[in-house]
Amino acid sequence: MDCVGLGTWKSKPGEVQLAVEAAIDSGYRHIDCAWAYQNEMEVGAAIKSKIEEGVIKREDIFVTSKLWNCFHEPEWVEKALKQTLGWLGLDYLDLYLVHNPVAYKYIEGNPMPIDESGKCNNTDLDYMTTWKEMEKIKEKGLARSIGVSNFNQFQLGRVLKEAKIKPAVNQIEIHPYLTQENTVNFCKNNKVVVTAYSPFSSPDNPGLKKDYKPVLQDKVLGDMAKRLNVSAAQIIIRYMVQRGLTVIPKSVTPSRILSNYQVFDFKLGDADMKKISALNKNYRTCAFEWDKGNKHYPFAEDYKE
Repeated sequence: MDCVGLGTWKSKPGEVQLAVEAAIDSGYRHIDCAWAYQNEMEVGAAIKSKIEEGVIKREDIFVTSKLWNCFHEPEWVEKALKQTLGWLGLDYLDLYLVHNPVAYKYIEGNPMPIDESGKCNNTDLDYMTTWKEMEKIKEKGLARSIGVSNFNQFQLGRVLKEAKIKPAVNQIEIHPYLTQENTVNFCKNNKVVVTAYSPFSSPDNPGLKKDYKPVLQDKVLGDMAKRLNVSAAQIIIRYMVQRGLTVIPKSVTPSRILSNYQVFDFKLGDADMKKISALNKNYRTCAFEWDKGNKHYPFAEDYKE
């Protein structure tokens, strides 16, 4: 898995195929998708196009997808994966993640069952029940590796302790305003790869708080970028790479897709790394507010089971 991949969350229909094609042409060999993004058919079309052009072979590209929350019940796990594989036009995934530890009630045609009060129709289904089905998927060869996303330390620790097949990856929100030092260290100590999503703090997230300030406009990052003759986005991605993380910036603009990958010809000094880490505010932009109150809500203070 390349340390820099292309994220596809919030990429609009009609834009995704061109974005993935541009990414592959720019050198990307890691594409991150999910059932919930509802754009995997376009991702698959782009991969197929580049294979047919001879730019890549299937084994050259690392494809990640995720099991959405409404498919946590054992009967749905493999069905959901096979739907993803069908959309992508692939026989297997390189990595399949449980998108979130919170399970939703399955309602046909309504994968986000949020009521008028803003709360989601979720359930207390144990994520370990879902994980056992994930293990079967790996054993069948439908996914080369399996992992989790948005799991806190307690939840990840429990999976590591109880699982037959341990998670290879934990994909979590990380950016200069949410550096997640403790969780990253916990993952590294347990040989779990950390993938950082929303490295630019998700500036186009419709659920942003009123006091949101875009990390890309931070003066410390801006001054650093000017001094090193790179962009603030490149500073952030390089910061993630030097922390030993995998990072999946999202863009649909070919020039930005290319520049986001051009982070291997410069290095941040120790002082710069410390300056960026000092920007941490524990500011989470993807808090899944509608799941608050569920027993498995991962961002609850003093989480316990």
